[in-house]
Amino acid sequence: MVVTPQTLFTGQQLLWLPTCASTNSEAHALIVQNRASEGCTIITDFQTAGRGQRGNRWEAAPAENLMLSVVWYPTFLAAAQQFQLSQAVALGVYDWASTLLGPDPQLKLKWPNDLYYGDQKFGGILIENTLSGPKIQYSVIGIGLNINQQRFTTATATSISQLTGRAYAREALAARLLECLERRYLQLRAGQGSWLRQAYLQALYRYQETHWFEVAGQRVSGQIVGVEDDGRLAVAVGNELRRFGLQEIRYL
Repeated sequence: MVVTPQTLFTGQQLLWLPTCASTNSEAHALIVQNRASEGCTIITDFQTAGRGQRGNRWEAAPAENLMLSVVWYPTFLAAAQQFQLSQAVALGVYDWASTLLGPDPQLKLKWPNDLYYGDQKFGGILIENTLSGPKIQYSVIGIGLNINQQRFTTATATSISQLTGRAYAREALAARLLECLERRYLQLRAGQGSWLRQAYLQALYRYQETHWFEVAGQRVSGQIVGVEDDGRLAVAVGNELRRFGLQEIRYL
């Protein structure tokens, strides 16, 4: 497969594998062997053990979607700033989807970094950071995007093809994605974290809307009002502002 992104470094070192257990695992192995340059990208047609958020598996039909991992070395970020990287990556994927779907108000980022159209998911991100003292040493950014798949085991899943009625050449979409990712990463590297935060909130699913959530087994009504620097979701529940980590709140 030929992918030629117009980037400075992201995707310039690229491996496209017919199959692998996990592109994130492949990326980690290259880093350990000192063989992964900044922007090294691994793409596969099929993962046998793809990983998702909350310890879930990421399942996708062979050769129909995009499953990839990018290696970056954001040593300019402190460990406490990890969520800034998460926001930049999520916005890069959001930008990519916008080139296909247009500026559609139904296109959203679900906290922390899933890609949604309406109430259906078509993309997910799993970032694995390795720390060295107070700094991030390297990051492996795993991304799964439903492109041409037509059938799903869950009604809350969709694909770009289902949304547009078109089939896509994955190589061209991969190149475009890498360009969008690098653009946001360079903004982060240039110190534009606050600006990225505002852009992230503008794209956030259910932001400033009242909805039901599950918290500690209880059904509560709340409104997402922001995201903390450490990545916790800030939700107004009644007269109280509460902050939740990834495992502590579920959307209903």
